[in-house]
Amino acid sequence: MSEAAQKSDTGMSFQPLYAQVKNLMTQRIGSGQWQPGEMIPNEFQLAAEFKVSQGTVRKALIALEADKLIVRRQGRGTYVARHTGEQTLFQFFRMVDAEHQRLTPVSRPLSQKQIKASKDLARMLAVPPGEMLHVITRVRYFAKDPAIFERVYIPVALMPDLAVSPGVDMVEEMYVIYQERYRITIANASETLRAVAAGRDEMKNLDVSKDFPLLEIARIARDVNGKIIELRISYCKTTDYSYATEVT
Repeated sequence: MSEAAQKSDTGMSFQPLYAQVKNLMTQRIGSGQWQPGEMIPNEFQLAAEFKVSQGTVRKALIALEADKLIVRRQGRGTYVARHTGEQTLFQFFRMVDAEHQRLTPVSRPLSQKQIKASKDLARMLAVPPGEMLHVITRVRYFAKDPAIFERVYIPVALMPDLAVSPGVDMVEEMYVIYQERYRITIANASETLRAVAAGRDEMKNLDVSKDFPLLEIARIARDVNGKIIELRISYCKTTDYSYATEVT
């Protein structure tokens, strides 16, 4: 019996067959069986392995490509997508300038420590209260302007030796580090936005006055299997910058 058929027998029969095949391939990417940058088997091989038609495999691959989990290169094969700084910013970073041009930030860590998850943090990260978390604070600059103050929370169990260098500009984006060092690929994120007044930390690190209006972005990032990997809370100046997204 094929893997897809086994899934169907265990309660996934409501899904189209191509979606079941897509899920199986997604699990291989998420588990590290297929690693970033690695070429995966071709359509014929996958069809034989899963005991489905090549058309079904092709639809699954199209869906994976739409989710940015694979890259198909004409005449060369299909590869597991690898995060790059440029691609990560294009996919996940939404700040633009007054001309609506995308901005590229420089990230400078301020501190890193470990804390026990409060009830609120535990709820947002889907971990037990008291779970140990990495907390990284940093400022993101546009040119020399400190524009975004962030706190990033990651469960220690996922990346025990994760470390940044306070005061030293980061060479790689966080999501690139997750993938390259820990084989964790961020596939999607949900964000909640609200207007807030600057507090003490924001005043100090963004060079703004008390109660200066800021845009707060709370982002929950998930891996390819839907597991929550990171909570990121960003405080953004919007005097010269805006948050822009497309709705389709």
